[in-house]
This record gives sequence, structure tokens and C-alpha cells, in this order.
Amino acid sequence: MPILLKGSCRCGGVRFEVMSHTPVPYQLCYCSICRKQQGGGGYAINLGGIATTLKVESAETLGVYRAKIEDDERGHCEVSTGERNFCMSCGSALWLYDPTWPDLIHPFASAIDTELPKPPHRTHLMLKYKASWVEPDIRDGDLAFELYPEESIADWHRRNGVWVE
Repeated sequence: MPILLKGSCRCGGVRFEVMSHTPVPYQLCYCSICRKQQGGGGYAINLGGIATTLKVESAETLGVYRAKIEDDERGHCEVSTGERNFCMSCGSALWLYDPTWPDLIHPFASAIDTELPKPPHRTHLMLKYKASWVEPDIRDGDLAFELYPEESIADWHRRNGVWVE
């Protein structure tokens, strides 16, 4: 049975829960969107959740941000299909939903109140876009990618024996 993840914003105005097969916070994203929206150590950590199980209290205080994505090589900009949900009262980033993958919700580990398992190793992604002041703490066993890894969040959890049935 998937694990129930409970989360909230900093001011407590928004509370949510979602079931997850993939609750291990192993993936650190250094893209400028995650870094600037969430702060922290220059990265954000995304989890996976089952979209149909998402329950939200005080949804009226949610805002949605759709980032502009600039293509360095082609010089054009497009609006992301990803909907980054946040609390309009305190600004806490809560989860990402992208209609491209309608079965998934990606809660930010920083918003989860449920105790999360410690990852056996981590994956650092989008290092091409890290801030110059960020020195990634890449440890033995960690994987590092300039852009995205080919392995999905689900596949990583299965390969590492931490998929929750």
C-alpha cells in the first residue's frame, strides 16, 4: 500500500495529503526555477505522488506559477506546462502538477510534514543551471547530470528497493 504523505505551507493556511509509491527524497534539482522558487541549498527535492489521491484543505489560498523556460541555444522562451502550486499567504512552494503526466503530483520534500526515509544515495540534476555560489555535495554513490537523468523517479525507487507497493 502506498504511503500517505501529509504536507503544509509555513503559515499553516494550506494543508494537503497525497499517496505515494516514491517517498524517498533523493533527487536534487539545481535549475533556476526550483532554486529561485524554493531557495534552500541551491536545489529543490521533488517526490512522486498519485494525482487522484491529492486532497487539499484551503485550496482557495493556493496560487499557481507557470515558469517561463528560456532556451539558451535557440534563444526563445516558452511557458512551462508545469503548474507550481504555492500558498499565496506565505509563499511556500507545495507541489508541481504537469498535465503532460496527469497521473502524477510532485510534492516538494520541503513541504512534507510526514517523516521521510533517508535516501541510500542521491541524484543531482540540472547542474548546468546551478548558481555559481553552489558547491554540490556529491558523495560516493551519488549520480550527477548536467540536465535530466534517463531514469524516472519510479524506476530509481524500484532499482533501490524502496518502491512502496
